[in-house]
Amino acid sequence: MQPFHCIKMVVAMNPCPCGFYPDLDKCSCSLSQVQKYLGKISQPFLDRLDVCVEAAKVEYDVLVGKQEECTSEKMRKKAEEARKIQKERFKDLPIATNSQMRKEEIEQFCRLDSRGESLMRQAYDALHLTARSYYKILKVARTIADLEGSEVVEEGHLGEAIGYRMMDKKYWVC
Repeated sequence: MQPFHCIKMVVAMNPCPCGFYPDLDKCSCSLSQVQKYLGKISQPFLDRLDVCVEAAKVEYDVLVGKQEECTSEKMRKKAEEARKIQKERFKDLPIATNSQMRKEEIEQFCRLDSRGESLMRQAYDALHLTARSYYKILKVARTIADLEGSEVVEEGHLGEAIGYRMMDKKYWVC
């Protein structure tokens, strides 16, 4: 059986028509304009996104500061290593990546310890997660663990993955 392929996409949008919300010093939109603008994106659509992040403005001092740089080359190598891990993990299955895991594979490869279970329960209740977003969080956590070379999904991996789901909860109130 050949692995099936998913279409991946990246979406970007401003949080309001003028693009400055939530900076109320710069945003010229009313709350109703912001809600109407964001209301064009449905929760079922957001549930289908694996990762939702906000790109904050880069401050000048950070921009020109001397810090250890995470280059595209370094990131590419980490991604390639994670892909090798996934290829080996799924060698006997009809899938190739974590994003393609079904419930059975998620239960096998994304097991949480008691602290992880507790964190996930809290997030599920507090963020009003759907079943779809619950499974997406586990898949993303597995990928974060792979990027770090970890065989198990740890609480930190899960916390980071949950953070990537909070973006839609920040602006799109259930």
